[in-house]
Amino acid sequence: MRISPVKTAAVAAACLLATACTGGAPSSEGGGDASGPLRYLIEEPEDAETLQALRDHVAGFSEESGIEVEIETLPWETMNTVLQTQLRSGEGPDVFNWGSGPSFGGALAEGGLLYDLTDAYEERGWEVFDFAKERVTVDGKVFGIPGELETIGIFYNADVLGELGVEPPQDLDGLTAAAGTIREAGLVPLAASDQEGWQGGHYLSMALSSQIGPEGMEELFAGERSWDSPEVVSALQWWKDAQEAGLLVESPTSVDYDTATASFYAGEAAMIPTGSWLVGELDSNADFEVGYIPFPAPDGEGVFSSGLGSGPYISAQTGKAEDAIEFLDFLASEEHAQWTVENLATIPPRPVETEGLEVSPLFAQVLEDVATYAEAGGSGYNIDVLVSDDFNEAMYDGFQAILTDQMTPQEVAASLEAAAQQ
Repeated sequence: MRISPVKTAAVAAACLLATACTGGAPSSEGGGDASGPLRYLIEEPEDAETLQALRDHVAGFSEESGIEVEIETLPWETMNTVLQTQLRSGEGPDVFNWGSGPSFGGALAEGGLLYDLTDAYEERGWEVFDFAKERVTVDGKVFGIPGELETIGIFYNADVLGELGVEPPQDLDGLTAAAGTIREAGLVPLAASDQEGWQGGHYLSMALSSQIGPEGMEELFAGERSWDSPEVVSALQWWKDAQEAGLLVESPTSVDYDTATASFYAGEAAMIPTGSWLVGELDSNADFEVGYIPFPAPDGEGVFSSGLGSGPYISAQTGKAEDAIEFLDFLASEEHAQWTVENLATIPPRPVETEGLEVSPLFAQVLEDVATYAEAGGSGYNIDVLVSDDFNEAMYDGFQAILTDQMTPQEVAASLEAAAQQ
């Protein structure tokens, strides 16, 4: 569960776990303080109302279970700096939210800092999508509840496209043609910013996932396909060509994420390539009909890239393992999933019945699309949560270098392959 979708996605993509953990095998023998409330650490929400809603929600669990839960918050940057030290010292939280994937929870598991939840999954019957469960599994052991699902695609202003007689793009040529028509009308076709750097990873993820599909992406991660292959070069080249044709914001590396998003809300940009975490803000800020499509493939509609946000783990040092597992049972429940849908506008990593829930038509569409792709195993991948820090640095810097004419797509692809071999 993630409390601030936009902030976490932006920062987590840019700031992966900096120091790899070392140590013994993951343990389930808690040795921490067994007295006092269960300490639950999360990223600091962007507004007090969200935090209070979560506290009230968790209070219902405490009242029913008799387990007192104390919610603690830290800014993400601080949490990233101190979490490992706290967990190693035994002074850390009993339960905490952290990223799902090798560079996040996987690194902590390798360092022996997480409680093994393999038996709890079987005993409690926790339901999560198979691909999501794999992201919190290390060496055959399961260590966390996956965070909420996030897809990356293209939101579009349906009112503008309708006025211009433009259909939502069904293939890559259609996207280029639609963007050209929008540009001729005096609007920004794609509000694609890249000042922070992490956005370039998303842009490559969506273009590449749609071009080679989930299996092709898996081959890249497994080393069975090269990162300097023609397909990777082609995916990078599309964005370079789009910039040169004036289909993106002017000077993307000088435009930050919030500015690009604001231009879409204001109707100045007709499309924005970003993630499903934006749905809640779109419902509040866009006074026009919004649609959401995957980044198109060369020969068809393409697939959404997908990733996972922060989900709960238990510290290997907790002295309250039974209470912590009971709390995770609450966080893994369908009831909690439905609560997050209605109150946090997040997409649970498990099947959830949404009939009767108060959600916008746009969010209902996103929920349906995500469930369909997840259950069919047809989603692409968000690259930056599945690779090393060195690879991400090469990808973020390389994408910016393409947009500023400092490197060619071929040179960036070669640098990605070199980083993958380290």
